[in-house]
Amino acid sequence: MSEQAPPGGPVPPPPRRRMWPWVLLLVAVVLALAAGAVMAVLSDVLRSEGSRKVHIRYEVTGTARDVVLTYSTWRGEELSTGRLALRSLPWAGELDSKGFMSGGSFVVSVGRGGGDVSCAVTVDDGTRRTDSASGAYATARCDGY
Repeated sequence: MSEQAPPGGPVPPPPRRRMWPWVLLLVAVVLALAAGAVMAVLSDVLRSEGSRKVHIRYEVTGTARDVVLTYSTWRGEELSTGRLALRSLPWAGELDSKGFMSGGSFVVSVGRGGGDVSCAVTVDDGTRRTDSASGAYATARCDGY
C-alpha cells in the first residue's frame, strides 16, 4: 500500500505570484514615458532657438596702438570666426547671428607696445559682457554672451 494524505487534511497554499517583475515593468514604462516627454520639450526648445535672431555689438576702447581682435559666433549650424588687427582705438562692430548658441567669444589682445584695452559685447536683449586688460601682451575676454 502507499501512503496517502488523509482526506480533509491540510491543503498546501497556492503558489505565490512574484510581484517584482510587474513592478520592474511599471518602472521601465514610466521611465520611457518621462524620457519621451523630455525629448519632446528639448526638441521644441532647440527648434525655436534655431530660428531666433540676435543682434550683437562689439566695442573696444583704450590707449593701446597694436591690438588684435578675435571673435567667434554661431551662424545657424556653423561657427564663424574672424580676426582683425587694429592700429588705433576706439573700434565698434555689429553683426546679426541666428541659431542655437548664438553667442560666442570676443578676445582683445594687446601687442608688445602695451597699453590699456577694454572690450564690451552687447546682445539685443541687454546682455552685456565687459573686461579690461593692461600691459604688453595682455588679453581682455568678453565671453559667454
